[in-house]
Amino acid sequence: MFKFNKVLFVIFFLSFFVNFSQEINWLSFEKAIEAQKKSPKNIIMDVYTNWCGPCKLMEKNTFQNKFIADFINKNYYAVKFNGEGNEVVNFMGRKFENTRYDKSRSQTRNSSHQLTQFLGINAYPTTLFFDEKMNLITPIRGYLIPKQLEIYLELFKNDEYKSINSQEDFDRFIKTFKSGL
Repeated sequence: MFKFNKVLFVIFFLSFFVNFSQEINWLSFEKAIEAQKKSPKNIIMDVYTNWCGPCKLMEKNTFQNKFIADFINKNYYAVKFNGEGNEVVNFMGRKFENTRYDKSRSQTRNSSHQLTQFLGINAYPTTLFFDEKMNLITPIRGYLIPKQLEIYLELFKNDEYKSINSQEDFDRFIKTFKSGL
């Protein structure tokens, strides 16, 4: 009987943990572009660095939220990109790399990747949204809690954002927004 209760407890504990933690299907930027050609969806890109505290918090508190992870997996291709890493990326007919990358500084501040410079990123974390044709919709700078990110996820999952032409339009969208969290 004791062994049965122990097994039951472990099953209960694991099911509880699985319900509140979810994995996003992160892809490389190039794999997301390839997937988009076969089955178009917008792309969300989390641009982070290894030394960035808010980036780590966003990974833990926002991207591991079950609702957020499920929503992203269903509606987007998700890309996690180290803004100071050494990944080589081909995008828009150009090759982007970090030519001054220093491996000995891989866990601390390093030089900025050419892709982050091209995309105008100067703060971490930055969340980027791209449409199905790989046009940059917008960058969102800074740490986002799940409720904040959910608004942008809903807004940019399709062409609804194109109807927002002013702060008043955005405020109206926020007022009528129904959170799933």
